[in-house]
Amino acid sequence: MIGFGPGLGMSVAHRFGREGFRVALVSRSSHRHEGYVHALRQAGVEVAAFAADVTDPTQLRAAVEAARERFGRIDVAWYGPGGMDGPQPGDITGVGPEQARAAFEAMVSPAIGMVGHVLPEMRERSAGALLFAGGISSVIPLPPLGALALSCAALRNYALTLNAALARDGVYAGTLTVGGLIARGDIHTAVCADPALLGGAGVPATLDPDELADTVWELQSVRSAAEAVVPALT
Repeated sequence: MIGFGPGLGMSVAHRFGREGFRVALVSRSSHRHEGYVHALRQAGVEVAAFAADVTDPTQLRAAVEAARERFGRIDVAWYGPGGMDGPQPGDITGVGPEQARAAFEAMVSPAIGMVGHVLPEMRERSAGALLFAGGISSVIPLPPLGALALSCAALRNYALTLNAALARDGVYAGTLTVGGLIARGDIHTAVCADPALLGGAGVPATLDPDELADTVWELQSVRSAAEAVVPALT
């Protein structure tokens, strides 16, 4: 699991752990790993933690290889970028090429790198799943989110296009598009303390990460759709 945090990442780990999956969690905040690992082990989940800045290709590769060595193979790869150190909100009309490029490198390039490390063995087995999480600005125009909206849209398109490309290979790709703040997550905590962090986009509804994790599980187990949007668009 790449991009692990106390909100959605932890809930997805618990949900898949209940189904018998072993969990390799990867995040740059290694000082929090002990707490994550303890909570998951208390719930009966076999887990290992690896520290890496996944925007660094060398660290990303090392983390994936360490997880593979620890558990033998990777059946499901999760990419859930989060935290407040990624692309920042800002008026879309003021976004320049450098900001757009930086947002892509921070949010989308690590996802592409992750897929490159795990997809070959999945194709060999004709089995596996690639799961992503992104924001609602990928489908609804939110000008105050600026380059963040651009990177969300790119990540969503990547996941959907992967699913189409892999349909005959036995490998699934799917994405959860989240239209709100996720309870217990770092972004939720930061925005509740300072709503201005969203650049005037307004404070969206708070969503239950356990319910979102159930949706992620349904996506990859049923595999009838490549995307779930929560809350559903009407």
